[in-house]
Amino acid sequence: MIAVPGLACPACRKELRTDGEATLTCDTCSVSYPVFDGIPSFVPLAPGGRPSRHQLSVLVSARNEGAPLDRVLAALRQELRSLTIDHELIVMDSGSTYGRALRRGLEQATGEYVLTLDADASHDPSFLHAIWAARTDAEVVIASRYVEGGSADMPRARRMLSRMLNRGLRRGLSLPYSDLSSGYRMYRRAAVEALPLEATGFDILQEILIRMVAEGYRVREVPFRYQAPGRGRAWLARFAVSHLKTFGAMWKLRNSIASADYDARAYDSIIPLQRYWQRRRYQVITTMAAGAQRVLDVGCGSSRIIGSGRMVALDIVLAKLRYARRYGNPLVHGSIFDLPFKDATFDCVICSEVVEHVPADERVFSELDRVLEPGGRLILGTPDYDRWRWRALEWLYGRLAPGGYADEHITHYGRTNLGAYLTARGMTVDAVDYVAGSEMVFSLRKSAAPVAVVSPLPVAAGLRGARKEAVASGEPAS
Repeated sequence: MIAVPGLACPACRKELRTDGEATLTCDTCSVSYPVFDGIPSFVPLAPGGRPSRHQLSVLVSARNEGAPLDRVLAALRQELRSLTIDHELIVMDSGSTYGRALRRGLEQATGEYVLTLDADASHDPSFLHAIWAARTDAEVVIASRYVEGGSADMPRARRMLSRMLNRGLRRGLSLPYSDLSSGYRMYRRAAVEALPLEATGFDILQEILIRMVAEGYRVREVPFRYQAPGRGRAWLARFAVSHLKTFGAMWKLRNSIASADYDARAYDSIIPLQRYWQRRRYQVITTMAAGAQRVLDVGCGSSRIIGSGRMVALDIVLAKLRYARRYGNPLVHGSIFDLPFKDATFDCVICSEVVEHVPADERVFSELDRVLEPGGRLILGTPDYDRWRWRALEWLYGRLAPGGYADEHITHYGRTNLGAYLTARGMTVDAVDYVAGSEMVFSLRKSAAPVAVVSPLPVAAGLRGARKEAVASGEPAS
């Protein structure tokens, strides 16, 4: 876990004690908080999965006739012993489809890691060394025929079909991996067992990978020398068709906001407006934050803003944070309503495209203000619902991409009312910039000295449509 500056118990704001790598404890409140994937978490989650009884579970598919299963298992045991790995071998049901057999095998597995392979003598067991060594680098390790050092000894027609299939999947699903159809993989069981798997054929390989990527888990490929067993064209056709069955659903997930890297990928989107929007927002926010030394990004998502410099990034979606690990900054799983930091920890707080996703609540702005030091800068971005251009864009987006962000915007602010509300809280508006003339980004300065706010406005006064008299009097708007 990367040390997080100013981290504190959200209940009492006191210091937290580190208990190994998996827990943080507040001695004042006698409360412990878990650490998931190196990320301290202050958001209640569902109970964890089953405990591990072995280091490794090896799921062996015995569906391929002619393979000397006993010889393959003996070679595997010898290789596993040479690596001193505590393991169990599970032979998957040969009378079922591959997907059903794999799902059943995953349910039976008790290892911390799960290795899948075929008992068809198509591999050298020594590949275990490379795949086992990579286990701490990623939650999915793929033995790949198509990376440097890998090879595929198979008939020309089959090799061409395999390459075409993998290139099509790679391009269609926007994945930077070379061998998406390889069944020689190792998963961290706690990650894969939580996935809602539905595929029944070979398409389960595609489904597992896309769902793991959508959850923000890391993927790594290691070289693999593959010698194909003799299989007919009918088997090859079934294999390819099976992958195509799930492609539509996986494409939809891959390109939805549920995918952990959605925000990051939008920066290089093939859709010009989306690409412009992300890059303009990045430019506006990083320019406003220039010079700050202690930055907190609240509701960071997987935006590339996290990688623009040293900062602490917080989000309520753990999958986004798993993806954001690649930026190398401290990450926190927490809520904007109860930020787990000490008072006045940061000299700059970024909160971009968040407040419209949560109910209008005084705690949101109070928490942003609390963790900001006197004289610090608050960068607050949200759509300007006073502008017809934004309302028109959201209407169009809601129809072209139902289920997208437009459906999640439950609170609508306008520039004039929000500016007045923030000023009434003691903030000074230094500047307001726009993305596409629709999304407003406030640069606000917190007073260096305590400010006595005589008539603080209610948060509803910042909403679009709040009556002018409510803004003037401080009475709640209807």
